[in-house]
Amino acid sequence: MKKKTKRAAKRGANKGTNDVALREHLAALLKGRGAHVDFAGAIAGFPAEKRGSAAEGLQHIGRHLLDHLRIAQWDMLELSRDAKHVSPEWPEGYWPKTSAPADEAAWDESVASFERDLREMIKLVKNLKVDLYAKIPHGDGQTILREALVLADHNSYHLGQMVDLRRALSVWPKA
Repeated sequence: MKKKTKRAAKRGANKGTNDVALREHLAALLKGRGAHVDFAGAIAGFPAEKRGSAAEGLQHIGRHLLDHLRIAQWDMLELSRDAKHVSPEWPEGYWPKTSAPADEAAWDESVASFERDLREMIKLVKNLKVDLYAKIPHGDGQTILREALVLADHNSYHLGQMVDLRRALSVWPKA
């Protein structure tokens, strides 16, 4: 009987260790410091005069990508933590209303908002009191784990588009 109890205790201890490890992996994935460029790297040095420029064969301008990343991330974060949150209408609510480039202050505020919400999502997934596997009560079956994974995937995809755009505009740093 004692042997079984020790094994069960060990499994419980491993579960805690695995839970912490999972949260650390999620945080790293959200930061984007794995196989792809992170947010800071994708936008660093993006010239203001090119943020509203289109490139042949590409659908979005830099300002649209930044604001889409910001809005979608904010939506996933708020869904994860606020029962009163109402998501924007898809797709129009997830993209800027105008195609005119934002001024420097608006760009900087979008960057700051994205970074702030990313820190909040990371804080949420690292919080040991948050059950990553529990369904979000006010959601449609989502969990915090799912939202974190979808957010990391979504950010990675659009940051890749940002890099492609910058390359097409010849404003991506040369290796």
